[in-house]
Amino acid sequence: MLPSVLPTETDHVPVLADEVLTALAPRPGQTIIDCTFGAGGHSTLLAARLRGDGKLIAIDRDPTVAPYFERLRRSTPAKVRLLHGEFSQVLEQLASNGVQADAILLDLGVSSMQLDRPERGFSYAADAALDMRMDPSAELTASDVVNETSERELADIFRRYGEERYSRQIARAIVKRRAKQPFERTGDLVEVVKQAIPAPARFGEGHPAKRVFQALRIEVNDELGSLERALPASLEMLRPGGKLAVISFHSLEDRIVKRFLRNEEHGCTCPPDFPICACGASPTLRATPRRAIRPSTAEVARNPRSQSARLRAAVKLG
Repeated sequence: MLPSVLPTETDHVPVLADEVLTALAPRPGQTIIDCTFGAGGHSTLLAARLRGDGKLIAIDRDPTVAPYFERLRRSTPAKVRLLHGEFSQVLEQLASNGVQADAILLDLGVSSMQLDRPERGFSYAADAALDMRMDPSAELTASDVVNETSERELADIFRRYGEERYSRQIARAIVKRRAKQPFERTGDLVEVVKQAIPAPARFGEGHPAKRVFQALRIEVNDELGSLERALPASLEMLRPGGKLAVISFHSLEDRIVKRFLRNEEHGCTCPPDFPICACGASPTLRATPRRAIRPSTAEVARNPRSQSARLRAAVKLG
């Protein structure tokens, strides 16, 4: 059974809130989709702009968001609906059913409410079960990955998803340790990572296990695959003039979003050496603005977790 979760004020700090409202420009009568509901911070602000006339569809794979959604439902006269599932799958289902939207938001990565609850196993700062599932009913856990993946594959996961320069040394140390005793706790993994990297690197930028935990979380939840599937599904669902906004927190996510927007802005899919366009494809999106939007100094001071956030936005062309 899932633990009872009660909403708190600290759960309710949406990143780049004003910038999201500007990018999506929600109006009464529109249909808005928040693909990563979390504690409902962005959804609450977006629903308020509907002024009781319109619809907000919230998506989240984590069933513990239900109390937050119930709080939103009671506080707004707008039509609101919560769909449980991985957002790319839900978006694809909605698109196949002909659902259209005027604004779509993806706020990527782990939510504060997941990170701040040690029992979920996302944090390297507290000892807990090595879990990291955004959907607690999913089969694969971080413990499964650490204990059952080959040394070579582990190193590849740490390098690709965590951009960890000591990926081989860490993978080797994990395999050596798990031969004696399987990993079950986050604290055990943190200690092995610390011992596996050179002493100077332990006192460098950030926690020494930060990149390993990021990589495992991405692997367990297929976060990059979800994003790559969700972007074209979002584009399909948007009405002409509809707006897309994506908040990412590390370069891997931001790279995927940037590449998708650039490709859709360009339109043409012909090889670069073709003298003229033969495919006839037209641009489908226009980035607004071209560069990623960063949080202000004031926001970072209020909410340090916003420091790495990047917002990219675009409008669908008619």
